[in-house]
Amino acid sequence: MNDKPRLLFHVQHMLGIGHRIRAERIALACVDVGFDVTLMEGGVPALECDTPPGLTRVQLPSARSADAAFSAVVDADTGQVVDDAWRARRLAASLAALETSQPDILLVEGFPFARRAFRFELVPLVQQARTMGARTVVSVRDILVARSDLSKVAQIAELTRLLFDTVLVHGDPGFAQLVDSFPAAAVVADRLIYTGIVSPPPPMPISDRPNLEQAGEVIVSCGGGAVGGALIRAAVAARPLSRLADRTWRILIGPNLPPEDRAVLDALPDGIIAESARHDFTALLAGAALSISQAGYNTVADLAVTGCPSVLVPFGGPGGKETEQPMRAKLLAAAGRVVCLPESDLTPGTLAQAVDQALVLPRQGQSPYRLQGAAQSAAALMDLLGGERR
Repeated sequence: MNDKPRLLFHVQHMLGIGHRIRAERIALACVDVGFDVTLMEGGVPALECDTPPGLTRVQLPSARSADAAFSAVVDADTGQVVDDAWRARRLAASLAALETSQPDILLVEGFPFARRAFRFELVPLVQQARTMGARTVVSVRDILVARSDLSKVAQIAELTRLLFDTVLVHGDPGFAQLVDSFPAAAVVADRLIYTGIVSPPPPMPISDRPNLEQAGEVIVSCGGGAVGGALIRAAVAARPLSRLADRTWRILIGPNLPPEDRAVLDALPDGIIAESARHDFTALLAGAALSISQAGYNTVADLAVTGCPSVLVPFGGPGGKETEQPMRAKLLAAAGRVVCLPESDLTPGTLAQAVDQALVLPRQGQSPYRLQGAAQSAAALMDLLGGERR
């Protein structure tokens, strides 16, 4: 009989791939401390997945955002807006995974702070888990998208108290506290556990790498790429205008870069290389002269473990409604760690100026915040069981 504690982890990514990467790191850390983990994923399936012993994957009927404005949830297979029949299939699949896994802990990524379009699924799922005796936990980033309707913020806080025993905040309160982006944080203060940033392991030192030809490059990245086209185009045009015009600029293309944004990659000038996003991203950053990127959670965590000087162009979304990345970039700029260029100001000229400004930034040897968030999350989840299982 397998007497390991069981964790069921529900993850729904909508646009980029950051949620999935962070969830993978937490899930693998939970396996390492002794959980049997079932990772229940509702986004577009990953092309490559590592599934070590102790980790089971369940793919739900997949959904994604219709666009960068998050205007609708669509069936990832058909592109059609989801309907009640789709929702019923999705709920049935989630409840079936719950019944099969019989978890000691149900961990939900985001909801109700985010993913409220999936309330039809997640409220019954959490309620059923609690009926079965499982502990219920929500996992959130350090910085949330700000909301102007304070009555909805209060409703989210009350729903959190009703449904969840614990809130894992994947950040360092010395850098950013939940209240900075969620005004009702005091309502759930007794449930908060700050884990530190969920970061990758430190990269292999450049002197130990088998080839050094990438040393001194400019690395341009945009995560999954769904909203990275403008940054890539600006970077290609900015290179000859900057003080790093003599360096190789390496563009890493995320899997979700729209086809219309790939045209600029068809005829790149000498000195610019484009390739698919790489698994050794942190090793590239460790040897790079500079990084140009958006300010997503995982990218900034990668920068923290490498200390690479960087220009951040945070994704703000249509109308500037996506406040998470701009807030993160501004905090880092205020700490002297990066140069921040608002997305609304992005041109080849302003990007070249930002690159030149970032050249005076020192390569930082110490992270601006506490890392090891995956291991600390796993430890906190194990502690919730207190040595007792139902």
